[in-house]
Amino acid sequence: MKDINKALKISAQTMRNVLKKNWVRFAGALLIALASFVVGPNAALASAAQHHDQQPGFYRVKVGDLEVTALYDGTRAFDPHWLNGTKATMDGVVKGLHDDPQMLDVVDNGFLVNTGKQLILVDAGAGTWWGGGALGRLAGSLRNAGYTPEEVDIVLLTHLHSDHFGGLTTQDGNRVFPNAEVYVAKAESDFWLSAEIAAKAPKDVQPFFQSARAIAAPYIKAGKWHAFSGSEPIVDGVQVVSLPGHTPGHTGYEFTSKGQKILFCGDIVHAQRVQLQHPEVTAVFDIDQTAAAATRNELLPKLAAENVLIATPHSSVFPPLGRLRKEGSGYSWVPVVFTDRWDER
Repeated sequence: MKDINKALKISAQTMRNVLKKNWVRFAGALLIALASFVVGPNAALASAAQHHDQQPGFYRVKVGDLEVTALYDGTRAFDPHWLNGTKATMDGVVKGLHDDPQMLDVVDNGFLVNTGKQLILVDAGAGTWWGGGALGRLAGSLRNAGYTPEEVDIVLLTHLHSDHFGGLTTQDGNRVFPNAEVYVAKAESDFWLSAEIAAKAPKDVQPFFQSARAIAAPYIKAGKWHAFSGSEPIVDGVQVVSLPGHTPGHTGYEFTSKGQKILFCGDIVHAQRVQLQHPEVTAVFDIDQTAAAATRNELLPKLAAENVLIATPHSSVFPPLGRLRKEGSGYSWVPVVFTDRWDER
């Protein structure tokens, strides 16, 4: 009996030793398993590839019965040497750029208006004619918004600088919007498409004339290029707004529906963060600097006082839709608030 008890004690002690030894191993294995569970997913997340693309470049707002879609064409830096102002103002711009290198970054845009009966494009972006590859995304933004270039019925051009209408035509002379009728002010068309005026222009300006003729050519050949005079009606609910100074026939378009208005303002402002605070500052692209400044000084107070919704082709943010507020001797830009329920705004 003593031998049995002794054997049982030895067996029990052995079992405890085995369990103790195995428990240490089990605990170690458990910790390793837990560590792999915790570290594994984090390691997998850390090794996931980064995505550099953004959401599609469009944004819609409702203006009465109109669906207005802002179309992203690209982003580029605006050279401070392209601005003309007093020394004090330009010194402030240089200092501002030192503190914020993105201060003069400009988003270029076009706009699509669905009236329920027609698709109207206001400006067509740069295509491959301007911007060195930084621009030219408008047609892609249009498709992302659910439309195709073939569906566009009318194109309204604010002016014939290639960053506003280069998107009409490919480099090999094909129409991007084959079914669209194109409208532009007669003074604008007569100036930029004139071989005689081009021949007298400074050498560094002549490429603007050359690209304008190349971009317009396939639409002229197809009988789809229309030059209008004065404020004659083009589309129901659209008022032509003369905006002199930037180019000979620089034009804005004001759409009205159910008492609501939106102004497509063309190039009355290039660098928002400078020219809204200093409306007297002009751009080297303004053919008549004095008239361009006068147009801005006349128009901005009206837009701010009437709380007009503005669609600007050159903005500091996207979407390029907003209103003006008087701020000291200048103005501030109040962008629309992003919402995914655009039809209820």
